[in-house]
Amino acid sequence: MIKLGYKLMSEEHGPKDLVRNATVAEAAGFDFAAISDHFFPWLDEQGHAPLAWSVLGAVAQATERLGLMTAVTCPTFRYHPAIVAQGAATVALLSDGRFTLGLGAGERLNEHVTGAGWPGRVERQERLSEALDIIQGLLDGTLTNYRGRHLVLDHAKLFDRPDRKVPVVLAAGGPKAAALAGEKADGLMATDADPALVEAYDTAGGRGPRYCEVSVCWARSEDEAKQTAHTYFRWSATGWPVMAELPDPEGFAAASESVTPDDIAEVVSCGPSIDAHLKAIGKYVDAGFDHIVLTQIGPQQKEFCDVFRRELAPALRQKQAA
Repeated sequence: MIKLGYKLMSEEHGPKDLVRNATVAEAAGFDFAAISDHFFPWLDEQGHAPLAWSVLGAVAQATERLGLMTAVTCPTFRYHPAIVAQGAATVALLSDGRFTLGLGAGERLNEHVTGAGWPGRVERQERLSEALDIIQGLLDGTLTNYRGRHLVLDHAKLFDRPDRKVPVVLAAGGPKAAALAGEKADGLMATDADPALVEAYDTAGGRGPRYCEVSVCWARSEDEAKQTAHTYFRWSATGWPVMAELPDPEGFAAASESVTPDDIAEVVSCGPSIDAHLKAIGKYVDAGFDHIVLTQIGPQQKEFCDVFRRELAPALRQKQAA
């Protein structure tokens, strides 16, 4: 059974609006909500970057059945993995077990702020693997000390920990990271409709849920949607190899200066057409993903949730039943 999620874009909305958006998403019938965890927005036009963990605590109290998750948190620089594990356990308790911890290798944009530097890809993946050991061990109560090549844990214990271990999902941009998810995490997260990621995850022993993020921009006209997506989302056209390395919103503005609204429409489903959005989502379902996180770009969040409730969700569920 496919689960349908709503993206809480912390780069585009302030903390109170994020809580409000979560309640609207719950009323619209979304199964879960996933929040981005950023220190900076990608672009100044987006204008926000509240602390995701504070918002999650508020959302946990403002909702009743909506699943919650981070999509995703980097547990190796800005946060120590022990703090991430503590935060995950606390949100799980506040939400009565509705929380899933999504992790990833991070971007320089958010992680350089502590002054710890931003190493190459190999070291970042090593740190992520060690962080997974620490977080999983703390969440299941089996680990108190750890000494890896990069990360250390000294006599730690979570005193407030739910009876059911918080599930940990790992974001992957390539087969090696997907294999790590299969080895050390409880689920997979991706942004590309690439069946090779699912295959690598399964081959490495992964048996958990497979999450993906699908970016859409619903609006009353295709041109309006293209303009909105260009204003708020043109950074995404730079691609992950660039996105991981740029240090600030000014860098993303420069890197995306030549991106046009039509360019964004090549990677984001834009406009009022439900069939177009269904086609974009279908690529991920066909690739093997079973938890679909829909990212509505721009300010029209309530309008999108209304369309989701009336048209998009029924069409998706009818298609699945068929």
